[in-house]
Amino acid sequence: MLSNDKLPTNQQIHNEEYLYFSKNSIDAEMSDIEHRYPNTSREVSWKKAKKGSVGIPAIWQTLRHLGKYADVPAGIKAALKMNQKGGFDCPGCAWPDPDDERSSLGEFCENGIKALSEEATNQRADPAFFGKYSVQELSGWSEFELGKSGRITQALYLAEGDTHYKPIEWNQAFTIIANHLNNLDHPDEAIFYTSGRTSNEAAFLYGTLARAFGTNNLPDCSNMCHECSGYGLSRTLGIGKGAVTLDDIHSADVLLIIGQNPGTNHPRMMNALEKCKENGGRIIAINPLREAGLLHYTNPQRPRRIFGRGVNISDLYLQVKLNGDIALLKAIMILLLEKENEQPGIVDKEFIKTHTVHYDEFIDHLSQTDLDKCVVESGVALENIEKAVELISSSPRMVICWAMGITQHVNGVQNVQEIVNLLLLKGSVGIKGAGPCPVRGHSNVQGDRTMGICEKMPESFYQNLGKAFNITVPRNHGYATVPAINAMYEGKARVFIGMGGNFVSATPDTDYTAAALRKCDLTVHVSTKPNRSHLVHGKEALILPTLGRSEMDIQESGYQFVSVENSMGIVHSSKGILPPKSEFLKSEVKIIAGLGKALFEDRHDVQIHWDTLCSDYDRIREKIEEVIPGFDDYNERVRSGAGFYLPNGVKSRQFNTESGKATFTINPLPDQSLETDELMMTTIRAHDQYNTTLYGLNDRYRGIKDGREIVLMNQEDMRVRDITPGQKVEIASHYGDVRRVVVDFTAIPYDLPKGNVATYFPEANPLIPVQLVNPETLTPASKSVIVRVRAMRAES
Repeated sequence: MLSNDKLPTNQQIHNEEYLYFSKNSIDAEMSDIEHRYPNTSREVSWKKAKKGSVGIPAIWQTLRHLGKYADVPAGIKAALKMNQKGGFDCPGCAWPDPDDERSSLGEFCENGIKALSEEATNQRADPAFFGKYSVQELSGWSEFELGKSGRITQALYLAEGDTHYKPIEWNQAFTIIANHLNNLDHPDEAIFYTSGRTSNEAAFLYGTLARAFGTNNLPDCSNMCHECSGYGLSRTLGIGKGAVTLDDIHSADVLLIIGQNPGTNHPRMMNALEKCKENGGRIIAINPLREAGLLHYTNPQRPRRIFGRGVNISDLYLQVKLNGDIALLKAIMILLLEKENEQPGIVDKEFIKTHTVHYDEFIDHLSQTDLDKCVVESGVALENIEKAVELISSSPRMVICWAMGITQHVNGVQNVQEIVNLLLLKGSVGIKGAGPCPVRGHSNVQGDRTMGICEKMPESFYQNLGKAFNITVPRNHGYATVPAINAMYEGKARVFIGMGGNFVSATPDTDYTAAALRKCDLTVHVSTKPNRSHLVHGKEALILPTLGRSEMDIQESGYQFVSVENSMGIVHSSKGILPPKSEFLKSEVKIIAGLGKALFEDRHDVQIHWDTLCSDYDRIREKIEEVIPGFDDYNERVRSGAGFYLPNGVKSRQFNTESGKATFTINPLPDQSLETDELMMTTIRAHDQYNTTLYGLNDRYRGIKDGREIVLMNQEDMRVRDITPGQKVEIASHYGDVRRVVVDFTAIPYDLPKGNVATYFPEANPLIPVQLVNPETLTPASKSVIVRVRAMRAES
């Protein structure tokens, strides 16, 4: 499919001509929303940002965190088994493990140990904790304080009108949920949400339960992050996943990292970048902020590196404007074609002729595109773009990696498609050292989607699922995350069940989402620790405590393992080794099975053997093998060390598109116009966090200490607004009739393009309208939100 749809202008977005939901769906009382965070009286401090990552400071911080927050002996024991063959998968990011030998010193990073410490903590949020603190009191705690309160030890229930959560027996909890679900007027009034930490086995069983109940309302965190990657890659290459291996990263002659900060968000990727550099690869970093992990890396597991100089990561750093990626990529391709005219062979004409369609239309589009405009819109100087072209033209062995800096825009799909255009132009697909590499976030977010956690799956999946379980599977599309929020707000959905995650903090438009959850009859969260979503609840609420990834899972047939799929399509096992923190914890699979038994107790049309499935997870994997292609001999292959690769035709230049070929697309330049006093805001993560989990209050690489409510600003933007470093400011977005404001944020000068500001996720989520999404994927546009920043008025 050749895409040439026009993108909206910023004026159209402001006027709600393009917003997914009309302003009529938002109550009049929400026309001016001011959001204040607890504990903003902390004094934030900052110093110059770091110019390198990891090294001795990372070792020190890792040991310090483990000693402060975890059971140290258990933590060390677990760390040595994390990401090892036969061990357990890190509950953090989805970066793949080496296929061959793995480091005896551990296949973990600083943030992996912090994630492990959250599970191995000695702190307990037990019934006494919830008896001491009311929901109202806990609501005044920061996200960091909630997370550090410890592991939840028993199932908890908040009855309508109650002030405190109280312990409840598991069977009673399952009965409450089943009664609420069975009393709905229609199955589509239930929402079954999934976070990316859920295992393949649990995700498959959870989706099966929802569809046996009669709904495809299976939103997940993919809807908010890499959905645009899936759409863009499926349309152009025929599969919604990346098509590279670790060896391709190591072998690449040129590696582009766009809209990604691996030093903080995917630290184990740094080893692969180091190996690429050692093999002679050249790296181009493309990012609005100068990030330490993209500048320099000191490998903590190599003594000569630690006490030496480490390795420079980027050979060229392009500080593109927020959402200037399409403009930059177009400029690169225009210059590549000019260079091809002078030196034939830079563009792979044979590959294009044999394996692609719509090349002529694409070239015609580029010939009519104004290079000067692309340069201006990108924010990158022409001479630096020309340097990138020199590197890219040198070899077809080019890998392009990206993350949410590319996908979380109104034009996120187009961003991904433009990346593919560059790869196709060079023939950098289906050969060693080349291909697309969307770097996923949470450890099994890709696996959950493979397992069917999606509001709309192919007909073949529905047929196979119905046959495997002898159930009637609904075909109507369900709610993705943003439509699910709106459905709850409008009273169209009355029960919310969250399999992991921290829904209210992870989603956009925090106050609107909170109002939506509060309109539910019942909210249920499967969790390991307290989080904000437990305090923003329906009329009734349940918290169901589950095992952590590092904990042993013992069922009737014995010691169980689960499986996950990483960013590169490798499925492998994960087997916890630590004793559970409470005898009352259940695995996700056991929780789903318990709910299934209660829900379908009186349903003769659903005869799923829940006890059999949860007593031996091999039985679940046998069902997965029946339903999902690529899982032949699942139980045998997943037990083999490193696991197995799922089929991916792109690696052999087989494209499952309508034409059977890779597709060039036409992607218009996004509108970058702003009013004089407007700025473009992106959300980012600090080094002391993973998604909504806060490990601390510092951002070491950016030099920020003891603060989350901050805004990073270009110094010139601060000057023209009479904002001094450290001054308290308010940030406001204004879409449609709704003005959203966060207050008491600290302004900090930083190296980023003029006209751009950066704020932390999730603290800035109240500014992101729930309607501001990519029109195809409904992914929130969290990386390009128009805001105004002004100094706080002194109180009289």
